[in-house]
Amino acid sequence: SIPAVIITDLGPESQPAPEDPGPDQGPSSTPCLGSSPNSSSRSLRKLSSSSASSAGFSSSWEESEEDVSSDTEKGEQLLNPAALTSKQKAKKKPKTQHKSWKKIKNMVHWSPFVMSFKKKYPWIQLAGHAGSFKAGANGRILKKHCECEQRCLSLLMRDVLRQYVPGYHGDVEKDGQKYNQMEDLLAEFDFPCVMDCKMGVRTYLEEELTARKKPSPRPDMYQKMIEVDPGTPTPEENLQKVVTKPRYMQWRETISSTATLGFRIEGVKMEDGTVNRDFKKTKTREQVTAAFQDFVKGNKDVLKCYLSRLEEIRDTLETSPFFKAHEVIGSSLLFVHDSTGRAKVWMIDFGKTTPLPDGEELTHRKEWVEGNREDGYLFGLDSLVDIISSMERNSNMW
Repeated sequence: SIPAVIITDLGPESQPAPEDPGPDQGPSSTPCLGSSPNSSSRSLRKLSSSSASSAGFSSSWEESEEDVSSDTEKGEQLLNPAALTSKQKAKKKPKTQHKSWKKIKNMVHWSPFVMSFKKKYPWIQLAGHAGSFKAGANGRILKKHCECEQRCLSLLMRDVLRQYVPGYHGDVEKDGQKYNQMEDLLAEFDFPCVMDCKMGVRTYLEEELTARKKPSPRPDMYQKMIEVDPGTPTPEENLQKVVTKPRYMQWRETISSTATLGFRIEGVKMEDGTVNRDFKKTKTREQVTAAFQDFVKGNKDVLKCYLSRLEEIRDTLETSPFFKAHEVIGSSLLFVHDSTGRAKVWMIDFGKTTPLPDGEELTHRKEWVEGNREDGYLFGLDSLVDIISSMERNSNMW
């Protein structure tokens, strides 16, 4: 999902976005360094370095590219000065629109980013395919419509977790395709460092294991398996050069820290644009700690912000009606900080989060046994808090 550029049309003629459903969202209870009460309005006047803050890193490392797009025809015209000039001559548009273009053009001139809309899609996401994301207007992104995620985001806008998830602004339709309109979480950051941690002891639904009854051969998953560990496939799998999806999914969890720590690092992007997604075999506590140390680069203030935010999220999860009544699978925690000391963590990706039958609840810590639907989300969050707490206590040693 990163890096990429979103251009928002901020001319005086821009139409206001639909009202956000649900109650007003209050500020975080623990504002971190560099935060500003005007950050939300300022974020609407920036080029974001995130194409889709609610899309995690790609585990399969697949990448697609498409032109920057906008929700308005005028926004698209702003990316083509020649076309705009032609239309101005034909329609004699007011000078205010020319000023709007000048403002955007100047932003592009100083922008260090390439003018493209690159996106990376995690293989675990149901919506993880080319064309899932587009740039939106007013500091927002468009994510291809997913009924499950729409339902979750709508409920979360009225839950105590609201301040820890992307703002949801309803559906929009573009080029005949329906999209969920969401907040661009990276818009307020300058050259952000970003880490995506996939939460839980498994990243597949129990229903996906039913494919064992009628398994479909997957040569693509066999190829991914041998790229990581050529010795993993059985003699029969090597002969046929295929594995089943359930077999691949369960194996995938065992080679990372998912099964042991309850989360895994999907990828990291540093402020200089360097992207590292080579965490497929990052499994031990020591390996995860080293990855976080490299991510924060010794910045103790950022580390404190992350720890405080994680503890807030955990406390809020413990009281959330939504969380108690849902199996949270394939969701991530998105860590973001920049050189100003501003740092935040958000919960993202709810395309595989499903409601429990009425009256049922999960502990989110109990060991998963097929049939009990436990996801291990809090088990993983406990591990994260413990690791970062230890890093903070021993920060003088690294």
